[in-house]
Amino acid sequence: MSDSETPSDDQSTESESESESSRPATAPVSTTTSKSDPLRGSRTSGLWIAVAASGIVLVLLIVFIAQNTEPANVSFLGWEGEAPLAVVLLVATVAGLFLATIAGSLRILQLRRRVKRESR
Repeated sequence: MSDSETPSDDQSTESESESESSRPATAPVSTTTSKSDPLRGSRTSGLWIAVAASGIVLVLLIVFIAQNTEPANVSFLGWEGEAPLAVVLLVATVAGLFLATIAGSLRILQLRRRVKRESR
């Protein structure tokens, strides 16, 4: 930058600060219009979407179970048995979701502790 540019930059900064100080103070304008927007998301609409999605999953599960009724041999830690293939797959899926939930919950607790410790 040259010396000739610096005074004009300073002058523009001074004139901007003067014009800002001469303006009346106004409250910040919120860009979200939650009360005036009739199509905004709400807890009820979220619940309705969750119920509809659960219904679709339930129908898909019923179709899955109806199509997979053949017996399957299961061996686990010395236990042996026979169950319908759909039941075996659903139990395995639920067990996997359970383990993933435990791992995710432990990670969330770890992060919360870290944030709490760093905020002190």
